[in-house]
Amino acid sequence: MNGWQVQEAKQRFSEVIRRAVSEGPQVVTRHGEEVAVVIDIAEYHRLKGDTPDFRDFLLSDPDWDDDIDFPRNRDLPREVDFG
Repeated sequence: MNGWQVQEAKQRFSEVIRRAVSEGPQVVTRHGEEVAVVIDIAEYHRLKGDTPDFRDFLLSDPDWDDDIDFPRNRDLPREVDFG
């Protein structure tokens, strides 16, 4: 983890964010004490458990609209000349 003093983090906020995305968590300190961490949004969602899991979605028995009509083409297949 990389460390930033609060004042420096405020002045170079864009760089703090860029590094959080490219290098990982960025620690912010005040008077030498760690007070905050800037992390990539994907990491935040992962830590919060917000990442949707397709398997869990299917197992949750989603409310499927059973009235969906999937029209099928009733035409015969085209003829193929094998000669």
